[in-house]
Amino acid sequence: MTSTLPENAKLVNRYLDAKLDGRPSELYLASAHLIVHGGKRLRPYLVIKSCQMLGGTARQAMPAAAAIEMIHNFTLVHDDIMDNDEMRHGVPTVHTKFGIPLAILAGDVLFSKAFATVSTDNVPDIKTSAKLVSRLARACVDVCEGQVLDIGMAEGKKIPRRADYITMIEKKTSALFEVSCAMGAICAKAKDSDVTNLASFGKNLGVAFQITDDYIGVLGDPSVTKKPVGNDLREGKKSLPILLAIQKSDRNTKRKILSAFGNQTATKKEIGEAIQAMHSLKIEKEVRSLALQYAQKAKRALDVYSGGAKSELLSLLDFVVKRSL
Repeated sequence: MTSTLPENAKLVNRYLDAKLDGRPSELYLASAHLIVHGGKRLRPYLVIKSCQMLGGTARQAMPAAAAIEMIHNFTLVHDDIMDNDEMRHGVPTVHTKFGIPLAILAGDVLFSKAFATVSTDNVPDIKTSAKLVSRLARACVDVCEGQVLDIGMAEGKKIPRRADYITMIEKKTSALFEVSCAMGAICAKAKDSDVTNLASFGKNLGVAFQITDDYIGVLGDPSVTKKPVGNDLREGKKSLPILLAIQKSDRNTKRKILSAFGNQTATKKEIGEAIQAMHSLKIEKEVRSLALQYAQKAKRALDVYSGGAKSELLSLLDFVVKRSL
């Protein structure tokens, strides 16, 4: 992972601390709860580095960088409520610690503060502020649409097609990576063609990120993921590795996978057999190959640029696709 990621995270955290301070104190404690307990700040990093690559500065990018992290955490707070998850980043989720009503309001505060942060109060150039607000609003709509698609897949009886899965993650996950890079370009007052190129980089990086993340969620090492082995399998998450495994398996292998899929009471033996069955199908190779295809698309979007910030963006791309399982 690129060494400047922690350095940028410190700058973003300092800015967020100032923005998420207010009364009633419990509302702001709830809003900042997940932020203070972890996160690599990948999306703010993309904002800052995209801006720097196009001649801007970290200072110019900071309001947008903080705004995207607020939106990201807003989605986490509300996702955890919808999924009834009790833990995230190794700490209780916001609704578990503060209760559902306050958690909903904490998410709403994060959402509202994000738009305030890219308003003309913090971005003196009105034209730049308007562009940032417009792109961020569009991304938020995409995330909501993607969440509904994800819910539909989870509740439906059919295993989704690969194209449906890709459409869902392009909206639910990739939209925030895409808008991060686009907003970085906008902060640098770049040409429309540059904004388009950076948006393409972010979108394809986001898809590669989620494909890899879904593989880790099913077949990753629990000592790395900090989640129980086969967690996504037990929860019945219809992610790419699982749908590929079900599509590729014979009757006996499929039976082993489906006996654990979505089965909260699956035994350790059943989970182990399902995971072994998935490994036997060599799912990792296919998933990695698809993630690399999107990584190559992301890389091509930056072909016309040069410099240190570009190298740092490509290092992040490499880390996202090849991170440890």
